[in-house]
Amino acid sequence: MSPEDWLADSAPAGEPRRVPSGCATGGILDQAGRPIPGQMIANLMAAMHERSNGLGGGFAGYGIYPEMAQCYALHVMYDRDDHRQPVEQLLGNTTFLVRSERIYTRPTRGIGLAPDMWRYFLQVPPSNLGTLSEEDYVVRLVMRINQELHGAWVVSCGKNLGVFKGVGYPEDIANFFRLDEYKAYQWVGHGRFPTNTVAWWGGAHPFSLLGWTVVHNGEISSYGINRRYVEMYGYKCTLKTDTEVLVYLVDLIIRRQRLPWQALYAILAPPFWEQIERMSHPEKRRLYTALRQVYGSAMANGPFSIIIGHPEGMIGLTDRAKLRPLVAARQGDLFLLASEEAAIRAVLPQPESVWAPKAGFPAEGRLAAAAVMQP
Repeated sequence: MSPEDWLADSAPAGEPRRVPSGCATGGILDQAGRPIPGQMIANLMAAMHERSNGLGGGFAGYGIYPEMAQCYALHVMYDRDDHRQPVEQLLGNTTFLVRSERIYTRPTRGIGLAPDMWRYFLQVPPSNLGTLSEEDYVVRLVMRINQELHGAWVVSCGKNLGVFKGVGYPEDIANFFRLDEYKAYQWVGHGRFPTNTVAWWGGAHPFSLLGWTVVHNGEISSYGINRRYVEMYGYKCTLKTDTEVLVYLVDLIIRRQRLPWQALYAILAPPFWEQIERMSHPEKRRLYTALRQVYGSAMANGPFSIIIGHPEGMIGLTDRAKLRPLVAARQGDLFLLASEEAAIRAVLPQPESVWAPKAGFPAEGRLAAAAVMQP
């Protein structure tokens, strides 16, 4: 069954398939590493129901597999059961497969025909690595599955991390995947309102690679050049949605090229040239000029607000004109991001502080260095 078939069977009756603007984003982090029930992020996203239209919802949970924390957890969707065997054969030949199991779901009104969902906990034998790092080995494996093995898509592959997503409203996807049975120290959520890409299960947000997850509201009009740029480094965009390229840019710039986070912000949402020219410090002016010149093909053009999740925290960032909304809040060790303040107050009625991050400037929450989630 093709992605278009899933769209046809899963789209809510009577609702348009392509509509302009929208999307809901949200995230919750306990900086002390304490477990957060999955129902909390489901409630936050449900408060923004009108921002999505039932054509995509999803969640990422960090710390949900403490008993398998040293294994890469691959969440894989199959459009037919007979497409599972080639993937499992590949995993068996290239990794040490610790455990495999179906991701169990519950019948949920509003969720139509769904692909078969499996998760695999695996480790990489050092003898298989050659000159590759363990992370690069896993990335190549994921790219191979997504590009070469028909009817199979890896939706997440990080350690102690899982992505649950599909075609439906976020609160329905949460119920379908039984999110109320999971706990995580960090959750990221998304409700989709597609603009110019098809709605199918693999195209829902979050997009994930290794420990990175990205949810996005807006449109990456620079997708074409961004895609060609990451493909030079071996990434393959196969999931039919512009947001996919963002998670590959994060992996490339932060993990592989080892640039600091501030450089990533300046690359994705750089100051305008006239702002750079007016910078009073020559070193700062030279730095931003160099980043724009060297990483021009990595700039995310167009209206966007994004939330980037990673094992040590969560970041919210908007385009340099802030054409899409983003609100941040704190209360004690809790750090929250959302498209609307009302969604934050739905789960945290009296936050200590609430603010709207400036255009092109990040709002960041970091896991405390000594924080360890308790099962």
